[in-house]
Amino acid sequence: MRLSRLALLVLSSTAALPVTAHAQEVFAGAYVHAVDTPLTFYTGESGADIAAGYRFAPIESLGAIGKPAPYLIGSVNTAGDTSFAGGGLSWTIGKRRVYLRPAVGLVVHDGPSSRFDPVRGRETDLGSRVLFEPEIGLGYRVTERLAVEASWMHISHARLFNSKQNPGIDMMGVRLGWKIK
Repeated sequence: MRLSRLALLVLSSTAALPVTAHAQEVFAGAYVHAVDTPLTFYTGESGADIAAGYRFAPIESLGAIGKPAPYLIGSVNTAGDTSFAGGGLSWTIGKRRVYLRPAVGLVVHDGPSSRFDPVRGRETDLGSRVLFEPEIGLGYRVTERLAVEASWMHISHARLFNSKQNPGIDMMGVRLGWKIK
C-alpha cells in the first residue's frame, strides 16, 4: 500500500491530538470508498478508507444554530487513491441512545489534479483541491462513553470551483466514538 504525504500527515495529526478538558470525543471508522450513489459519477477509484477524527466540545455561544461541535477528520485510502484531511462542524440531534449526527466541513485531498475516463468521455478528477465534506451518521450509545455510528461521508465541490464537472466521492461505513471525560 502506497501512502502519500497527505495520508501520513492525516494519520499523524489525528493520532497526536492532545486530550484536554475541552475535548469531547475521538472517533475512528472503516468505509467503503467510492460508493455509487446519485450524488457521484464514476471516478475509477476503489479500496477502503480508514478515517479518524477528534470532536471538540460544542460551542455554547452558537446556541442559536444548535451548539455545533468543531471537528478534525482525516481519511486514508488503502488502495492509494484519494485521501483527505480537514475540519468542520457537527451537531448531535437526540439525547437518548439513538441519535442523528449531521456535519459539514471542508477538506483538502491528494487525488489527481487531472484525470479523464476515455470510456465514459468525461473528466473524473475532483475539480478542486479543496472540497466540501457533508456527512451524516446514525448512532447508538452503547455506554455513556462508547457509541457506534453508521456513517456516510461525501466529498465534492458542488460545481462551485469548476462549473464543468463534479464527480464527488461517497464513502459509507461504520465508526466508533469514545467520549473523553
